Amino acid sequence: MVLDTLANATRYERLNSRFAKAFAYLRTVDGTQQLGRHDLDGDQCYALVQTYETKPVEKAKFEAHRKYIDIQFIQNGRETILWAPLATMKEETMAYSDEKDAALWKLTEDTTPLHVSAGHFAILWPEDAHAPCVEWGNSETVFKVVVKVAVE
Repeated sequence: MVLDTLANATRYERLNSRFAKAFAYLRTVDGTQQLGRHDLDGDQCYALVQTYETKPVEKAKFEAHRKYIDIQFIQNGRETILWAPLATMKEETMAYSDEKDAALWKLTEDTTPLHVSAGHFAILWPEDAHAPCVEWGNSETVFKVVVKVAVE
């Protein structure tokens, strides 16, 4: 897991051959992008542009992916992403779905809150269980882009 600002993104571009493309796209995000999927390299790298209201922690669930790395970038607003090692997940609420590339778990008590605000991103690998979209103080509207990068 990495938490940093877009200003430092070049440090991470060598970690995956598609990260440079992902961060180049994120540098263009200004909040006017059309919501939905934007292909950057077909199914190997694509962006999901979304806006939503953050939710109370009680409504959060951990998720993890196998085929994709998430780069979650906040363009506007702020939220908490709860993080924990995948190995610590105990109560599965949805078995892994290959179609959705996700499995879900109930919250655990041993988590690390990542406070993510405008200009910040988190990189989450398959071994990083995460519960995004959680309130950081109060509920607020977030404009977020999640770039899905195929695992190499």
